[in-house]
Amino acid sequence: MLALATFIIFFQAFMVAPIIPQLSATFGTSAETVGLIVPAYLIPYGIATLAYGLLADRLGIRPLIFASLAAFAVLTVLTATAHSVAALAAWRVLTGLGASGVVPLALVLVGGMFPYEQRGRPLGGLFGAMAGGMAFGSTFGAVLEPYIGWRGLFLLVGTAGAGVLLLLLPYRGFIGARPRQAVATLGDLFRGYRDLLGTQRGRRTYGYVLLNSVFQSGVFTWLGVYFERRYNLGPVGIGLALLGYGVPGFLFGPVIGRVADRLGRARLLPIGLGLGSLATTALILGLPLLAAAIAVTILSLGYDMTQPLFAGIVTSLGGMRPGQAMGLNVFFLFTGFGLGSLVFSNVLRLGFGPALGAFATVEAAAALASVALFRSEIPPGTARNLSQKPQTTQ
Repeated sequence: MLALATFIIFFQAFMVAPIIPQLSATFGTSAETVGLIVPAYLIPYGIATLAYGLLADRLGIRPLIFASLAAFAVLTVLTATAHSVAALAAWRVLTGLGASGVVPLALVLVGGMFPYEQRGRPLGGLFGAMAGGMAFGSTFGAVLEPYIGWRGLFLLVGTAGAGVLLLLLPYRGFIGARPRQAVATLGDLFRGYRDLLGTQRGRRTYGYVLLNSVFQSGVFTWLGVYFERRYNLGPVGIGLALLGYGVPGFLFGPVIGRVADRLGRARLLPIGLGLGSLATTALILGLPLLAAAIAVTILSLGYDMTQPLFAGIVTSLGGMRPGQAMGLNVFFLFTGFGLGSLVFSNVLRLGFGPALGAFATVEAAAALASVALFRSEIPPGTARNLSQKPQTTQ
């Protein structure tokens, strides 16, 4: 049920970018202006996760996860009432603030249920649901818009969110069974963030979460406009071209997580980062349409081999306050998503080639650096183990 809720939330988040050209025509404004509704949702979402993580450690997960899912359903429906880009952006801000408790708290639950060495597979399942939301949201948002309109999309997804809330209710006893954490003072809060970012492991993990999310969102947000301008595609064509984004994680998320548990995150992270850079470089080359769609799938595989693995590391950083640790992770993730779309839109003034090239270059550098930075992230007992388990690596 948590995976289903995660799927719906990410479906809603990723259905917007591919319909930017249609919203631009509907409201009679530029695509760059309409594109601001993407960070209008993502940045408040990221900021609000800090509060949800803290409150979860104080109040427990159950009341927050249900309240957040209810806010998501109601505010998504109300978004359909917008009659201007400004009103649409305002509803997106409120939805981001309200909806941001579900995913990080679901990840906290998984972190508490499985030891570090076994979290890859269940985390892969949740991230597979995220990837499925990305894949189906980016595709069916564009495909359905000509038939039910953008308002119909928000009404449909908001109603689905309410349905998931009802389906989750029978599990409230299980969610409530999680032990409450010690109540924290304001000083404890700041000390917690200081401790999370005070080790090399924490800084490099959260830093890569931010950098990789800036890269992925910057490229993905503008792929709808990319396919419209370069291949003259309409809404349905754009949706089909983006179909591969999220499919690898949706199909193979648990498998990728299991491989990470067995071989170590140190081996997979550089590959995932490198695949993202390679796919983005391919989009510069003016490939045939089918090849460009395959590049989008490879871009998604790069995401699926990185962000879930970073989340696995984060689940071992929180100690007695896992909500705070995961809240900080999702803060960097979604803040990066919002910043990525903004940064790419500014570089896009130079054209798609320079913008894609700049993002691919930074991601390639990150891939090379990750070989050394994450070399200690290997399972205990392997030949390269540094005598300390990943939980204690500094």
